[in-house]
Amino acid sequence: MSRVIILVIDGFGIGHAPDADKFGDVTANSFANMASYYFKETNQKINIPNLTSLGLVKSCVEASNAEFPFVPVNVYKGAFACASEISTGKDTPSGHWEMTGVPVLFDWGYFLERKNSFPESLIAKINEVTGFKGILGNCHASGTDIIANLGEQHIKTGLPICYTSADSVFQVAAHEEHFGLDNLYQYCETVRELLGDLNIGRVIARPFVGETPVDFVRTGNRRDYSVLPPATTVLEKLKKAEGTVISVGKIADIFAHQGISVKTKATGIDALVDATLEHVKTAPDNSLIFTNLVNFDQDYGHRRDPIGYVNALQSFDARIPEFYQAMQPDDILFLTSDHGCDPTWPGNDHTREYVPVLAYHHEIASINLGKRQTFADLGQTIADIFDLQPMDYGTSFLKELKFKR
Repeated sequence: MSRVIILVIDGFGIGHAPDADKFGDVTANSFANMASYYFKETNQKINIPNLTSLGLVKSCVEASNAEFPFVPVNVYKGAFACASEISTGKDTPSGHWEMTGVPVLFDWGYFLERKNSFPESLIAKINEVTGFKGILGNCHASGTDIIANLGEQHIKTGLPICYTSADSVFQVAAHEEHFGLDNLYQYCETVRELLGDLNIGRVIARPFVGETPVDFVRTGNRRDYSVLPPATTVLEKLKKAEGTVISVGKIADIFAHQGISVKTKATGIDALVDATLEHVKTAPDNSLIFTNLVNFDQDYGHRRDPIGYVNALQSFDARIPEFYQAMQPDDILFLTSDHGCDPTWPGNDHTREYVPVLAYHHEIASINLGKRQTFADLGQTIADIFDLQPMDYGTSFLKELKFKR
């Protein structure tokens, strides 16, 4: 029985989406813009032979007609497509839920004010239930910047640092030792319960360590508290059909732990890849191994670091053959993303973009899957692979892959 591996290169877009004008993201292109920036700054071409051989450049050209004189192109041996999103937002849950067959067709709630972002009534309720006398922050902010600015005050006062962004999110930063990791998780769980009527997608615990702004650093103990997906995802269908769904990284958190059989946490791209490869080597038949590589988005996209992004992408590319070697004859590998996060773009928010959909199995040839109208095509294809009941959204491209189950 087949096994499926999904690697989500978090925040990796390949050209502005058809509705990008609604988000102010016209001409955003995470891949093309970072590659161009890298070439101009270093006079070197980005070196990602494995991703290009799967059709990454072709998918970007399909999405945006971008030119790539600064990216060498190899012979193709994979199926490639670009996919646009029909969900209303460009956030992490919407992108992941849609790729598992459940687009978000309602409007999330947001904290729109840049300063004094949270309603006074909400803050009062949080303080009453948690016992704290207040919060720090209460604004839109970069996670690293707000720790640098308020970390010492947080340690001195013991008050949590609360902030938001353009996403539907309430984030809480706190020191692992001075505030306590368990206390941070408990605080976030309480906030999650109090946000029900506001339709906020996620509460995120953002722990950090260090004693001064010079050495404050976020740790890998982040935890996301998401609302439930609005319908049954392909993950839940597979688990109910006695398949195994393996989460690596923050996948389980994104899906509020629904439809997950096994959970593995890891910190950093290499550690996430290592953990995924271990599961590829040991997972039983009828398994879905689902990995989110958060650091591309968190460490490079949001921080607007195109050089760091390219270096990380090149390192990841060099490890892709390890998946080929570990895969069984009837395994299939997908690489995709959940949204864009163009590291050359103004601000530090996600960007509304097409994402790549790349597929590999041992007998695959070069296949152009064209422009896909929704991320849900991937979920429908996975349902097809595992002979599950079809999803309500998406069109399977399994036949085009010439994949023998």
